[in-house]
Amino acid sequence: MRRTPMVASRALSDLCGGDVWLKCENLQRTGSFKPRGAYVRIAGLSDDERARGVVAASAGNHAQGVAWSATTLGIPARVYMPTGASLPKVSATRAYGAEVVLSGAIIDESLDEARRFADETGAVLIHPFDHEDIVAGQATVGVEILQQMPDVGTVIAPLGGGGLLAGVAAAVKVARPDIRVIGVQAEAAAAWPGSLAAGKPTRAESMNTMADGIAVAMPGEVTFTHVESLVDEIVTVGEDLISRAVLLMLERAKLLVEPAGAVAVAALMHPDAPTVSGQVCVVLSGGNVDPLLLSHLTTHGLQAAGRYLTVAVTVPDRPGGLAQLLETLRDTGASVVDVIHSRVAGELRLGEVQVTVSLETRGPEHQDDVRAALRAAGYLD
Repeated sequence: MRRTPMVASRALSDLCGGDVWLKCENLQRTGSFKPRGAYVRIAGLSDDERARGVVAASAGNHAQGVAWSATTLGIPARVYMPTGASLPKVSATRAYGAEVVLSGAIIDESLDEARRFADETGAVLIHPFDHEDIVAGQATVGVEILQQMPDVGTVIAPLGGGGLLAGVAAAVKVARPDIRVIGVQAEAAAAWPGSLAAGKPTRAESMNTMADGIAVAMPGEVTFTHVESLVDEIVTVGEDLISRAVLLMLERAKLLVEPAGAVAVAALMHPDAPTVSGQVCVVLSGGNVDPLLLSHLTTHGLQAAGRYLTVAVTVPDRPGGLAQLLETLRDTGASVVDVIHSRVAGELRLGEVQVTVSLETRGPEHQDDVRAALRAAGYLD
């Protein structure tokens, strides 16, 4: 297991007006914090349990954490993954030594298969978060934070099932009850606010977010007890902020962070950012991103930051019509990325074409200037 680095973030420090440091669990073995809990859980098995092997269900990070931990300890592992799991994650799980079985359209169906296999063979099911040993393993993140940032005043961490946040909170609050601990969820997959309001784990109605690593419909019993008693605040962030946070980490910190791992960064970028005190530690929980998804995330982040604009306009279908549009855009200082020219789009009249132009812009104000120039030239209403 690696002791992951702590990296100062000038961009977030300037935003918050205080020192902000990044705990880089995206640089942990297998690309996330997951091996910490998986290793502690599997290492604690009896000889008889080890002989029967372990089984898990996951679409990504937990799968790789279990595979690496089991192989390191010399224990056979089988991991059930949804049929739609990304190829890089499936390949990585196999490379870490686990037998991978693709089963089920969603993770819940994969988990059903894992439970069935455990019942039939006696293999030990390794839950992704809801076990005391898992929480104890994730608590090592909190221990390292205290060692690397003795004067830390606030810790902000992603929150899905609750294993990471429960462990971090348990570690730091025992040593320093004054430290403020904040958990962050995606707005479109937020089970914790409702659960805490109800006083018990409650299933969320929606799980539609790019931050799939924390899209957990229902908190665990073990993690709920820890989070309810130890965490100071739970906040949520939207999809635009999450993609902007991924982009910020790429551009300013030179770190590849997956959407679930970047939600704590997104919380500090929110116009109504949570109240922090003292030095701030932001946990980057993982960095496993499918390259195809990364390209979409980058584009989404650029759009959300006002740096990528797509406009569709109608121009006369005659020589020079497109050139005049491009000259108007040139004069605004926008850089053309892509042009699509169509004579059959929408409700075009004879002698008209639709031109869809993708542009690089310098922010929301520049986008307003581009639209104003197009409007003045008669291309937009």
